[in-house]
Amino acid sequence: MTPDILRIVLENVDFRLPTQVTDENSVTALKSLAFEPLLRWRPHGVVKPGLFASWEHSPNGLTWRFHIRSGATFHDGKPCTAADVVTFIHGLLDSRDYFGMRWSYSRYFANVTVSAEDERTMRVESTEPFADILGIFCEFWPSRLDEAGKPILGTGPYRVVSFEREPGTGSAKFHRLRGEGPQVIAASMEPNAAKRLQLLRDGHVDVALNLERVEDLNLVDWDPSLQWDKTTSTLSAIYYLNCTSGIFQSPKARLAVNLAIDSVALVKQVYHDHATPSATIVSPFHLGSVEAQLQQIPYDPAAAKELLRDLDTSTTLVLRTPTFMPEHAQKISTFVASSLRAVGFEVEIKVETNRPEYARQIGLRKQIGDLALFDSTPNSTFRVLDDKISSVSKNTWWLGYHDDEVQRLFGAARNQVDSEDRARGGSTSRQTPASKYFAILHIVICSRTSWDRKASPVAWGCFTLHGARYHVSLADTPLASLERIGIAELLVWSLPVVPLKPPLSQPVSADDIQFRRT
Repeated sequence: MTPDILRIVLENVDFRLPTQVTDENSVTALKSLAFEPLLRWRPHGVVKPGLFASWEHSPNGLTWRFHIRSGATFHDGKPCTAADVVTFIHGLLDSRDYFGMRWSYSRYFANVTVSAEDERTMRVESTEPFADILGIFCEFWPSRLDEAGKPILGTGPYRVVSFEREPGTGSAKFHRLRGEGPQVIAASMEPNAAKRLQLLRDGHVDVALNLERVEDLNLVDWDPSLQWDKTTSTLSAIYYLNCTSGIFQSPKARLAVNLAIDSVALVKQVYHDHATPSATIVSPFHLGSVEAQLQQIPYDPAAAKELLRDLDTSTTLVLRTPTFMPEHAQKISTFVASSLRAVGFEVEIKVETNRPEYARQIGLRKQIGDLALFDSTPNSTFRVLDDKISSVSKNTWWLGYHDDEVQRLFGAARNQVDSEDRARGGSTSRQTPASKYFAILHIVICSRTSWDRKASPVAWGCFTLHGARYHVSLADTPLASLERIGIAELLVWSLPVVPLKPPLSQPVSADDIQFRRT
């Protein structure tokens, strides 16, 4: 039986104003219930319909038309029109994040006109090909304010019937309007991951999210009395290298620092294997990753020392680190500093406890020291490369890196409309890395075993399909089916997990899937 009420606990319970943006996991999870993205991002840069049911473009990629799905209605009964979407997009173009920093949308749309062609059709015109608009629209979730001024009106399958937010606490309740799943979802806020797990153990909630953020990962003990799973996210943990001054102006030094750090050991020691060693600045699920076929730079301290032999390593490296975002930041930086000392560097760790200020120092004022720990969240390969790698754009997170071949490939990819052509250009150079890439983080989810998971299958156990057992996954084929069943988007929102094992050999529909406990 589908549960009438599902109680979940998250790190944060909040809804942002329509003119504000966040990629914070908990907030995105909740808005995926009440709102719809214009388009849905899928692994490897595949884009699927969302609020926009279909779209087409001119052969030269300068004109695009997007069509709103039939029957799209806000939760106060107002039909969702193309004019509503245009108003929402215009409101985002000067949006700020949680840290008060301007997002890149205004720059992307600087030479773009967005207009309502009719009630259900939005027209986008650009002075140059703009296929990257598909990935950007996956980040846009139209919403409106209700009569009380709360930004909770959307077109999603669940309506927000209550939402309260105070410093340090918050709650929301959702009622299902369409589709299958729990009739009511009650969300509560607990910033401390260990306390979220305890609330689950004590029976106060049914699902606890983002347990990988516990300070002591030994608490993630896979207790068989609970139902556990972890998914591989698209969040990259990286070190920015200062390419404008100091030793990391040298490509040899940048390669050496990548060779000097054992990412496999770091993932095991710091994350208890709740992460995956990475090969580049984006995840294996980003557009271009498959085509690039990059392999992780091997751990080879001897090769690192050889590369550094003719370079001046006498100046102490300044390693800057926050205390979170990514989680376990200081443990990561301690490991990295030790690894760099082992190949001949002197390293000073400087900790910044104010995370918003840390972001402003790195992105706006370029106070990076020699290397600085950060995370990379966009699912759009274009956004990652344009914001962090492109020496032509020189945007917020660009820190002096330049490689002629990378710029050529990126420039060519930007002017392509076909996704396969764009993917071939959406890779970075392995031999002259811009940063130290070390991990793609996992998400750990846990639930009680006393309620029926058939309505909400995504993070638990296995399913039986055509007589074979499969571990639950958000790989492309089953995701469209899983979304019909319940709250797939809530549990891991747009993040993929490891591919199905064994792989699917035929199409699947929701009626084919049977879930059971493991």
